[in-house]
Amino acid sequence: MTTRAPVTFDAMWRTAAAHHHERLFLRFAASSGHVTEWTYGEFDRVVEGAATRLTRAGVGPGAAVHLALTNSPTFVAVWLGCVRLGAWIVPSDPRSTGPELTEHASRTRPVVGFCASARADTYRSIPAASVPPTVIDVDEDDAALAWLEPSTPADRPRPAVADRAAVMFTSGTTGRPKGVEITQANYAFAGATMAAAADLTAEDRQLVVLPLFHANAQYYSFAAAIAVGASVALMPTFSASRFVSQAAAHSATCASLFAGPIRMILRRGGPPLRSPATQAAPDRSLAGAHSLARPDGSGTFPPLRLRHCWFAQNLTPDEYATISDWLGCRPRQLYGMTETVPAVLVDERDHPRCDTMGYVTSGCTVDVQGPNGEPPTPGPDGTITGEVVVGGERGISLFAGYLDDPATTSASFRDGWFLTSDRARRDADGRHHFDGRHSDVLKVAGENVSVVEIENLLARHPDVAEVAVVGAPDEIRDQVPVAFVVPVPGISGGDDGNDGLDGLKDILDAWCVQHLGQAKRPRHISFVDELPRTSVGKIKKYVLMASPAGATTERPREDDQ
Repeated sequence: MTTRAPVTFDAMWRTAAAHHHERLFLRFAASSGHVTEWTYGEFDRVVEGAATRLTRAGVGPGAAVHLALTNSPTFVAVWLGCVRLGAWIVPSDPRSTGPELTEHASRTRPVVGFCASARADTYRSIPAASVPPTVIDVDEDDAALAWLEPSTPADRPRPAVADRAAVMFTSGTTGRPKGVEITQANYAFAGATMAAAADLTAEDRQLVVLPLFHANAQYYSFAAAIAVGASVALMPTFSASRFVSQAAAHSATCASLFAGPIRMILRRGGPPLRSPATQAAPDRSLAGAHSLARPDGSGTFPPLRLRHCWFAQNLTPDEYATISDWLGCRPRQLYGMTETVPAVLVDERDHPRCDTMGYVTSGCTVDVQGPNGEPPTPGPDGTITGEVVVGGERGISLFAGYLDDPATTSASFRDGWFLTSDRARRDADGRHHFDGRHSDVLKVAGENVSVVEIENLLARHPDVAEVAVVGAPDEIRDQVPVAFVVPVPGISGGDDGNDGLDGLKDILDAWCVQHLGQAKRPRHISFVDELPRTSVGKIKKYVLMASPAGATTERPREDDQ
């Protein structure tokens, strides 16, 4: 349990802006390579401008604002502007399909929606009943923030610690994404806890390459930086081939990754030795930013300054040794969920390992319990195995609940403990080792993917009689979904049936592209005459996972933009 008095995220930001007024807060590298910087004081004026623009669009305390944006100054400005107003954000994967965006918008009823001009057609495909009354199209590379309006500080009511600050959708076993309610106090607690876990100071600089619509970048990087007045170097997207040079170019001292992106970095070859790094004189924009010209190709980046890197999910010893050598520091594994707010398990600072989630984070409460909450029986070496459960106060150190779903919220707790559905082995020294999952949620390169959601989508196709989706191991993304489909009778066509099934596979692939985000799309579709079942009719998914299609997959494309 936490012993520190809860504060709002708004108060944490205001404190940082006042105490670190002249210190660098945000350094944004646009896709063109152009770099723009803001101090805390300068970006506080941006936040005030965002709050003013949102207020004029009808956003007030308790209102929702939808964000379908890549990493950008606009995302950060709207997020902190909503925090200032006591409103809340609904971040979505900007590459989501129309139906996925509709799901989020229809359940949250945002007053304003932000999307990229390049993807405006997809965003505006949301049905009229769910589309926000005001939709603001932006250029995600725009560091001048043209959508802002001049403003002066306004005297507004301050939000309370229990006020909702975000709803982040995460996959669940019911097939319908769950809306995780995050409060003002949750963000502040995450920031303070993760800053302490990383020994973060105002001299540090976070390199953020993971998407801001995920909790990782919000909790572990941005909130932690704000908690101590550190700076953030924000990249529009993750690039495996450029990660090391970006860390050097932006003098980053801290970063956060998943095992999947680390493997992508390793497969891109060694870090480059030389890169451009010349800068022009600052040029102040409307928002008061320092604008640095695009590098011209001469000079070298300074040496890597990384001293710390979080990562989630296990790496092999060889992978860990290589990435440690390249980064110049030994990454520390952690374990957390959107619902747990901070990472509740982190590996030790001095001697981190590649195969363990580490120890309970200072300020957090974690236990390993049996099916009914009982202590598991220790093995001969003192190791216990069971479900990871997390204690804390809802709305402070744990999420507030699931959006409009009190039944699921209640079922997620037992005797005050949040049930993660993840299993761990805890050794006699207190180290935790991941031991699998109870749920039907896959971890695809760190992203939660519900197999039930994929099954429901494929089952809706008129040529599908039955379907089951399982996770297959993948050397890059840890797991990827694969589907086993029973076609409707007579669909095969052709003399040997192959022509018809090949055509159906193309049709179902296109169906998934139309309705599912990239991480959710099956990497392989196998056609079977029937699904293996138990005597009571349940599908034997372990049989499917042991089949050739379930045991291996074709190597997926690497997203290296």
